[in-house]
Amino acid sequence: MTYFFAERASGARVGPRVGLTAGRVLGKAVERNRIKRRMREVVRGQLPLLTRDVDVVLHPRRSVLTTQFAGLQNEVSRIFALVEKASAKPGEQRSEKGKSAKVEFGNKDGRAGVSNP
Repeated sequence: MTYFFAERASGARVGPRVGLTAGRVLGKAVERNRIKRRMREVVRGQLPLLTRDVDVVLHPRRSVLTTQFAGLQNEVSRIFALVEKASAKPGEQRSEKGKSAKVEFGNKDGRAGVSNP
């Protein structure tokens, strides 16, 4: 799963926002809708891990259809933890406004991993 995030300046809307992408490359409408439903449910449960004003976009892979739900929860919580860690501390400004990384299922050792491009 690939993710992107950007910090937001504090304004009227407070809290994190999460978006999902599901292009036609992921399959037909039924499969894309199933991917989005599964991802929305995982994000709903893991959203309290994001405490900063940040926009996160998750770009799932087709493997989301067959991955166990617990595995998806682990991946999303890991992504949210990385976003939270990379966010600037209060009162500090970051020169880099956004960052991306790729989280893939099934590395050589069979575990999920993160690779920065």
